[in-house]
Amino acid sequence: MKKYNRISEIQKDLFAGEITCEQLVKNYLTKIEENKNLNAFLEVWDVEALEKAQSIDLKIKNGTAGRLAGIVIALKDVIAYKNHKVSASSKILEGFESQYSSTLVERLLHEDAIFIGRTNCDEFAMGASNENSAFGPVLNAIDNTRVPGGSSGGSAVAVQAGMCHASIGSDTGGSIRQPAAFTGLYGLKPTYGKVSRWGLLAYASSFDQLGPFTKSIEDMELLTQIISGPDDFDSTVAIENNDKLFHAEPNGKYTFAVMKEAIEHPGLHPDVKKQTMQAIQALEKQGHKITYFTFPLLDYMVPVYYVLTTAEASSNLSRYNGLLYGNRSKDAKDLETTFTLSRTEGFGTEVKRRIMLGTFVLSSDYYDAYYRKGQQVRRLIREKTLHVLSECDAILMPTTSTPPFKLGEKSKDPISMYLADLFTVQANLAGVPAISVPYGQSETGLPIGLQLMCADFEERKLFALSQILLECRDLA
Repeated sequence: MKKYNRISEIQKDLFAGEITCEQLVKNYLTKIEENKNLNAFLEVWDVEALEKAQSIDLKIKNGTAGRLAGIVIALKDVIAYKNHKVSASSKILEGFESQYSSTLVERLLHEDAIFIGRTNCDEFAMGASNENSAFGPVLNAIDNTRVPGGSSGGSAVAVQAGMCHASIGSDTGGSIRQPAAFTGLYGLKPTYGKVSRWGLLAYASSFDQLGPFTKSIEDMELLTQIISGPDDFDSTVAIENNDKLFHAEPNGKYTFAVMKEAIEHPGLHPDVKKQTMQAIQALEKQGHKITYFTFPLLDYMVPVYYVLTTAEASSNLSRYNGLLYGNRSKDAKDLETTFTLSRTEGFGTEVKRRIMLGTFVLSSDYYDAYYRKGQQVRRLIREKTLHVLSECDAILMPTTSTPPFKLGEKSKDPISMYLADLFTVQANLAGVPAISVPYGQSETGLPIGLQLMCADFEERKLFALSQILLECRDLA
């Protein structure tokens, strides 16, 4: 079967009768079997997917098919889907089945998407390499000795290796954009409050957002439109101003702002810097304006991010105690040992580390020194980011400081691993939308992504400017 990069290409052949949904699903199932070594999927819903495909084939014949008819999607293992297992890749939720579906799942199903399985991820979405899963690491399809990025590495590799057409991940500090950069895909972190978090297993509630992995901007725009919008189940979703209108003018010229500290950072890999500078030159050559700004808070962003997210994780993960659902220790004898042993056995090392750090941050003796101060710095980061965006159309910067790194290269050094989020945490701290766009390769052929950020609810502008960046890449 030929390769498809766009939903429109798939549906053109579907509606012309050249292929069927059932054939598409069988092709993806074959790819999943061929790529089992990548460990991208924790569970494959093969029988269910084939049955769904057959029903949608009938809808196509009857002219009643939805906008995602024939589109096979994988779900990160942090998204609730009724009567299906969800574990956040953790032993603490072993055997648990969701009692309801997330709003995102319901919206995709309404448009006749086909779900093929749940994908591996860092445990409770805590990680930048997908090495923290209780079920083993995910491997990058381009080079099996390298990580695919995290925490949504399984979702990224599923698309990268052709095991589904698109997938859904979650982004707390770069967990969609970083894997997208490491696998040569498009990855979006929407504006905070654009997509409902109802049915998402929370890591840090004021940071988490759900978003797609795709092979084209066209698909990204359609999927984002479908999953966005108000939701009675999630009070953090914006009711108004949820989709600012934007139309890119033919031959229009736009302003891209570049953070000096980012392109001059000592940790920036030479190949990533080279691709970033080539993009800047290509945009200027096409008549777009490049401005430079200083951002003295760059070195504070990762520390602030981990202070605040671990604090929220300490609170959110307190519900997993072996009492009501999930894993309960066989050695538990009373209430106290049920809590302590179930959590000790169920949580992995990185999750324990973050829970303990968050508990420390929230303790009465350190609350003002860390958590309150972190919130104050977060406000400054948002204000500074919005000020920069008020004077340009988008901020342009690398998605990651390096190409995909080796498995195990940073796993023994948590600080080094945390710094992998250096350029992605800003969008989550500020709440603005950001996208990673595949832009060239390293000298050894590894993918490199560039990142664009726009102001609140300017996803349409983000997509249009991403297309301009791609055009400049292809002309360079």
